[in-house]
Amino acid sequence: MDEIQKTLLMQVADLHEVPAGAYNIRANGESAGRRSTEHIEIVPKEDKQGIDIFIKPGTKKESVHIPVLMTQTGLKELVYNDFHIGEDCDVTIVAGCGIHNGGDRTSEHSGIHTFYIGKNAKVKYVEKHYGSGEGTGERIMNPETVVHMDEDSYMEMDTVQIRGVDSTDRVTRAKLNKGAQLVIREKLMTHGKQKATTNFYVDLDGEDSSTNVISRSVAKDDS
Repeated sequence: MDEIQKTLLMQVADLHEVPAGAYNIRANGESAGRRSTEHIEIVPKEDKQGIDIFIKPGTKKESVHIPVLMTQTGLKELVYNDFHIGEDCDVTIVAGCGIHNGGDRTSEHSGIHTFYIGKNAKVKYVEKHYGSGEGTGERIMNPETVVHMDEDSYMEMDTVQIRGVDSTDRVTRAKLNKGAQLVIREKLMTHGKQKATTNFYVDLDGEDSSTNVISRSVAKDDS
């Protein structure tokens, strides 16, 4: 991993080195490292780009990191990551994408993350996006998050677009069963001509399920 990739990794995942526990690092369209653990298994998909993450029922206080790093100008990819979280879990998932574009062609990462959260499970999901590079090529990220929540499950989403992303179109879709709770905190930072949109679609299937957008903000920074 070169110094630019290390900087991106620090920005999007707060990591200075390979993390302890389960992880999958994707760099320039290919796997740059993967590790499963006793309770968390990461399996590459066979029919398309992406991975399946299986977290065993009852797994507590464990985490999995799945950052994406791009440093090649003109690279465009669509990745599907599915998370299968067993009943009674309490886990943290750290995602994020960093694009460094030093060239004149558009670089783009689109990721579709789908969560299947078991009964009574608790999930904290952290996602950070960051762009850098002095090239004229654009840095585009279009994430889609799909959440299926079983009874009495809980999910907290904390998503941040830090800086340097020219265009983003974010979509979050969720279906909550009885007693499920979804808390979303989102912050999108833009600069100059950069643009960002975000949309939420939530189906409260259970009578006492609930969703709460704690902080939905699109902040413009023209400094």
